[in-house]
Amino acid sequence: MSQDSRSPAPENSVFRADMLAQSGLFKDMHKGMTITSAALVMLFVLFTATNTDLAGTVFGSARSWIESTFGWYYLVTVVFLIAVCFYIVVSPFGKIRLGDDDSRPEFSNFAWFSMLFSAGIGIGILFFGVAEPIFYLDNSGGFGYPNNPYADMEGATALSYERAVDALRVTFFHWGFHGWAVYVIVGMSLAYFAYRKKLPLALRSSLYPFIGDRIYGPIGHVVDIFGVLGCVFGVATSLGLGVSQMSVGLERLIGTDPGITTQLVLISLITVVSILSAVSGVNKGIKIISELNILVSILVVAFFLFGGPTAWLLGIFGDSIVDYLGSFVQMGLWFPEEEGPAKWQNGWTVFYWGWWLAWAPFIGLFIARISKGRTLREFVIGVLLVPTIIIFVWLGIFGGTALYQELYAEAGVGTAGIIDLVMAWNLPAALFASSDGIAGTGAMGWILSALMVFLLMSWFVTSSDSSTLVLTTILSFGNESPPNIFRVFWGIIIGFVAAALLVAGGLSALQTANIAAALPLSVVIILMTLGVLKSLFMERKQASEGTAVSQEN
Repeated sequence: MSQDSRSPAPENSVFRADMLAQSGLFKDMHKGMTITSAALVMLFVLFTATNTDLAGTVFGSARSWIESTFGWYYLVTVVFLIAVCFYIVVSPFGKIRLGDDDSRPEFSNFAWFSMLFSAGIGIGILFFGVAEPIFYLDNSGGFGYPNNPYADMEGATALSYERAVDALRVTFFHWGFHGWAVYVIVGMSLAYFAYRKKLPLALRSSLYPFIGDRIYGPIGHVVDIFGVLGCVFGVATSLGLGVSQMSVGLERLIGTDPGITTQLVLISLITVVSILSAVSGVNKGIKIISELNILVSILVVAFFLFGGPTAWLLGIFGDSIVDYLGSFVQMGLWFPEEEGPAKWQNGWTVFYWGWWLAWAPFIGLFIARISKGRTLREFVIGVLLVPTIIIFVWLGIFGGTALYQELYAEAGVGTAGIIDLVMAWNLPAALFASSDGIAGTGAMGWILSALMVFLLMSWFVTSSDSSTLVLTTILSFGNESPPNIFRVFWGIIIGFVAAALLVAGGLSALQTANIAAALPLSVVIILMTLGVLKSLFMERKQASEGTAVSQEN
């Protein structure tokens, strides 16, 4: 039997202890990959911290080059991945389990969904949940490109209900099926090869159908290192976004200065809490905090939903969802020719696709870790649909509230002040400005702000502790209980990267690092997709041949 057609031997283990150091500081870790990954990240931190002006210039040039050269490639890649997701759901492969045929899920549906949601999105929808729809509502073109080219093409150029619907539709597009399809494919590939084919829980395993046992050599090492780097920069980006918004919230709560010093202190504190949670493991800290996130989130959402224009929110949510479902395929395949819309697409859609791709190894491996025993169809539908619906509800309520406040402001349309904050690029303050419109600035407003600051902190903790677990799992060839000392080490590294990026250029530097990390990872993800498809077809062929042989006998 040729290497390309064989399946992993059943005696292979999901944890290759023989590939790891047997003693010393790096005991139970792959020494070469750990040192290489850490060295690359620390070189980046040193360059950024010691050459902040030069780093800012380099980051800006790199982002412009990537967006102009590979923007179309990011768009096509994500469309391809979502097409594969839909194919898996409707194909006979959907019945295959992520594990042996008799395996069953380890976690309840509620715990599973809680961890999916908390690890996968958290900070992002708090940071952009108000700011992004408001940006698309505005029509000033203050950044050198149209705020919402989709609305402009449909003639909804004035600040109106129609433009507000378009604003939510575009926000749904960036946080919906396309992004979660990336997580689905990576998580499915990792879980399939780890739990069904008995290979290490690492990115390299998805290449087995192409290169066989060579996944344990240099090629596999490079692939996993790309995954580690993408994880570090993706999580650091979210930490940077989160602490900038937390600092604004703390200013409102206790009067602290929201500047860089406060943000660096927050990074340090959150890193410590994240490490403690990661060391406790999935079944303790990560699971408990994830479920707590959901409960507090429900309370905050209730504040916005019932304290705001409830009937209006339900109406615009329904209109925006219908609009999105009728156009999300077309939106994913839109390649603008005009300079303005193209700049908008690079600044928003390409950034988001890069963010999803950069996070994919981290989120994908974590999702794989908690999804053993589920069928492919159950996995794809659950990961693609449930978190997306929750996110849509969140965005519809938070973004819809801010849109209502601007459309029906007492002093006239567009005078509520939220648009002014967003167009001044003070995105962290937009959420709290919108909450003031509901709860005011008194005791109730303070409580609401405190709950949102708690969510920002706890959501990042779940993302960070999950990422340290994922990093050490990759670097220990699939060990689901990697050494605690390296969970601590990588937790500190992520904090350093976030701090360096904030010092070097704030949000722009964070976005650039994220988009750049996504470029090599996108190639790995395409190979992973092709690898799992090939293996599925091989498994089906072998099952058919086995059935034919037994019938002959």
